[in-house]
Amino acid sequence: MAAKKNNKGYTAVIIVLVIVLAAVAGFSGYSYVQNDVNGNRNRKSENTIYISDSSSQYDVGQKLLAGEIINSDTIWDYWMNKHYPDFKYPAGEYYLNSSMSYEEIAKALETPDISHKTISVCIPEGYDIFDIATALEENGICSGQDFLNACKTKENYDYSFISEIPDSDTIAYPLEGFLFPATYDMEENTDAAEVVNQMLRAFADRISENWRAYCSENDMSLYELVTLASVVEKETLGEGVAENISSVFINRLNKGQQLQSDVTIDYGNALRSNGFDDNVVTSYNTCKCAALPSGPICNPGVANINAVVNHNDSDYFYFFSYNNGADFFFTDSYEAFSSKWEELKHTNTN
Repeated sequence: MAAKKNNKGYTAVIIVLVIVLAAVAGFSGYSYVQNDVNGNRNRKSENTIYISDSSSQYDVGQKLLAGEIINSDTIWDYWMNKHYPDFKYPAGEYYLNSSMSYEEIAKALETPDISHKTISVCIPEGYDIFDIATALEENGICSGQDFLNACKTKENYDYSFISEIPDSDTIAYPLEGFLFPATYDMEENTDAAEVVNQMLRAFADRISENWRAYCSENDMSLYELVTLASVVEKETLGEGVAENISSVFINRLNKGQQLQSDVTIDYGNALRSNGFDDNVVTSYNTCKCAALPSGPICNPGVANINAVVNHNDSDYFYFFSYNNGADFFFTDSYEAFSSKWEELKHTNTN
């Protein structure tokens, strides 16, 4: 009988110990949860958490944990599901620290310190680098000056066509011409170099075998093709004339004549307004330089690059637009050009 009583006593002690341990564990676990929820984490750390448009609640919890802002992404996920089941995380950068409670973190995550909201930005065909810089700054994507600075170097970008861009002191912006015109979804406050990279990537994706073949057959670099296409782009005001305009310029180049395109003078004036010296400005002026300008004067679309590649086989050497750009006159004779210009120039009122 004594043995049985001892066994019962031993069992009772074990049960009591288990209950005590469970209580201690429960209290410890509860304290751990409450401390994390209330911001009592026994450390001082701060971090910048980046949240993109595609970030899920799980992603956010992982970022908070990795940034040592919270102790448990599991507790965070449970707490958010209970208190903010429909919470939307705006894209941006958030400055957070480990002393913040879950409630304070949730409130902070409603408004980013630096917004990265996605904005649709249209870059039309024929925009030059200054037009693009203005559009980006107006939409809050990046500073216009930062964009211009990022386009002054080709060292930070890894595309095969970059190697074809000459190293020359007379080229104002080596990446002009390759900033592909399109509608982009861009985040606010993006690094300018990343914006440039996105545009260069879009151009690289559109390089065709026809472009390469044309360059090879005509002893022309892709850079020269894009340069010529940029002049055609700025001269082309209507539909169906780009192939004829291309033929005029190609005929002049083949004969060793100057292009004499007024739109290149306009670009040179823009360069001068942005601090470039006469040596650079003159190198873009096709009334002064021997053939092509130093580089592209805008960013042409696929259609006008194709218009150069597939230009009409004509004898045209001269052209002008009239009726405020609605119509074009083409001829192989300077006398016919001059006579027709005197007849029609009054139709251009702008």
